[in-house]
Amino acid sequence: MSNKEAYKRLCDEIWEHNWHYYVKNAPKISDYAFDKLFEELIKIEAEHPEWISPSSPTQRVGEMVSGGFSVEKHQIPMLSLANSYSPEEVTEFLNRIEKLLHKQNITYLTELKMDGIAISVRYEEGVLVRAVTRGNGMEGEMITSNIRTIESLPLKLRGNFPKVLEARGEVYLSKTAFETLNKQQEKSGKPLFANPRNAAGGSLKLLNPIEVAKRKLAISFYGIADISPDAPTTQYEALKLLQKLGLPIAGEFKQCHHFDEIWNFAEKVEKMRPTLPFEIDGIVIKVDELGAQKKLGVTGKNYRWAVAYKFAPERTETVIREITVQVGRTGVLTPVAELDPVLVAGSTISRATLHNEDEVMRKDIRVGDSVFIEKGGDVIPKVVEVNKAKRPKSAQPWEMPTRCPACDTPVMRSEEEVAVRCPNRTGCPAQELKRIIFFTSKSGMDIDHLGEKIVTQLVEMGFVKRLSDIYELTAEQLFQLKNFKEKAVQNILSSLEASKDVPLGRFIMALGIKYVGAETADLLAERVGDLEKVALMTEEELLELEGIGPKVAEALVTYFADHDHQDEITRLLENGVKPSVQKVVGFQDHLFRGKTFVLTGGLEHYTRDHARSLIKERGGKVTSSVSKSTDYVLAGEDPGSKYEKAQKLGVKILNEEEFLALL
Repeated sequence: MSNKEAYKRLCDEIWEHNWHYYVKNAPKISDYAFDKLFEELIKIEAEHPEWISPSSPTQRVGEMVSGGFSVEKHQIPMLSLANSYSPEEVTEFLNRIEKLLHKQNITYLTELKMDGIAISVRYEEGVLVRAVTRGNGMEGEMITSNIRTIESLPLKLRGNFPKVLEARGEVYLSKTAFETLNKQQEKSGKPLFANPRNAAGGSLKLLNPIEVAKRKLAISFYGIADISPDAPTTQYEALKLLQKLGLPIAGEFKQCHHFDEIWNFAEKVEKMRPTLPFEIDGIVIKVDELGAQKKLGVTGKNYRWAVAYKFAPERTETVIREITVQVGRTGVLTPVAELDPVLVAGSTISRATLHNEDEVMRKDIRVGDSVFIEKGGDVIPKVVEVNKAKRPKSAQPWEMPTRCPACDTPVMRSEEEVAVRCPNRTGCPAQELKRIIFFTSKSGMDIDHLGEKIVTQLVEMGFVKRLSDIYELTAEQLFQLKNFKEKAVQNILSSLEASKDVPLGRFIMALGIKYVGAETADLLAERVGDLEKVALMTEEELLELEGIGPKVAEALVTYFADHDHQDEITRLLENGVKPSVQKVVGFQDHLFRGKTFVLTGGLEHYTRDHARSLIKERGGKVTSSVSKSTDYVLAGEDPGSKYEKAQKLGVKILNEEEFLALL
């Protein structure tokens, strides 16, 4: 075939079959016939490379990205959705919309809430030209080369396409693709992904599109950000147009006219949830008329015209095969249920914490029991209930061991707390391993590339026996780790060096002192300002500091009086660790001066530590619990019980945009 027009028709034919296969799930020809067409296309392009366009079906996988992804500003911000969790909250949303629009009988559109990574994809003259992640809502990373690898995404639109189209969607992994990926990770000795969303996000960050293509990502679109000409007038029309142009939309969507119709849709989808081939965590309710959406606008970082209704955590039944006991860094013994592996909310769960002995007794959890598992906030797996109708006759009540499973030391029970502890602080290998893992973690010294599995290897091989050994690691030792080559070794050595310059508060936190969290560590750094002075303070002196109670004061004095701890800190300092107090920028008479803040939920523009430091720079303080004396609660995504308590107490709640304005 030497005719260029015939070549273009072949491209279109292949795209048509591709669409029927990946989007409609209704192939028109066999895989063999499709492969023959594709082989013909490759042959033609080899003979006429000048004919190849970016929209050719052969051009899915591009060149490897060098130097990381560039940052691109969104012309139209990508904001987030407010959440609702009950029929009452959905009703409140509907009433609020009627009030704001000054009318009733409003049409809404209900859609599935995909649990994926939000992106914006732009087509010009029908050809895909750009794809950008949501990022912070204002700007994101340009990931066009990786998005092109998604088989269900057309590189060229179907039919009579608009001159310009920017569509918003979610990249996700199907349940099957996720299971396959984790099997590959396990086979390669790499860490497993926690859930499909994390796996999709990690895949989009890969710099090699060939590797991205292997992950089998999928995409579903939910709206139009920009179109020219002939924009639709409703959300329903927008989704129909996207489908007509060949863009995939996962699951059904429905126009609804009142609460009952919306709720029927929600209940129907929730029943379907376990059988869907992909993960969802709820439905989205939108005002259907796009003109009304524009009129309603936004509030803070959320759209005022839409809300997500989040389903309750997914629950699955499985069997407890064993109850093991883990020993934490402070010596606390924690019972853990070893389960028959089961898929819960997108993750394969084989273990779940049982928290403490009292929890096991209260729920009467036994080895052999059939239990219901759910993930709290769709993140942490937990045993919520025993199915006693299926309890084996041989099942016996569980008892906490009387000796530490790691070092055989008799355990201690305190009347002041529920916890059972191993008192062997310096000789228990399990405690030492957990302390070292915590020391290197993000909450501790934040040493990149030194995760839990690598630290465990280092301890098992005898290279690391205490905290200071971390900074005495050599390249020769690291090369002995499984699958470690030059780049991995250099990454760790560079990260170790970079972590030595550490704020004093973070260093105190990393030491893992009982009862000392981030706020207490920061308080000591700010009020005392010197590690040696902190180590020499008496309980009386510590109690004079606002925010330090008797338990914390006693724990600090006990820790720093221990000769092993003194030697360890000396070795860390000799190895180049330099804890320093960060200079605080002065703000005269700032609004935050003397105000008490509580932080809750995930923040987009800042880390928790950064937000805390900004508040403190301006004379405010941050506490961990909400009370009547709290002035502000800064609430991010998915806030928890602190948000609800603030509402009940009438405490002022700030979203990030309001916080930015007050800064």
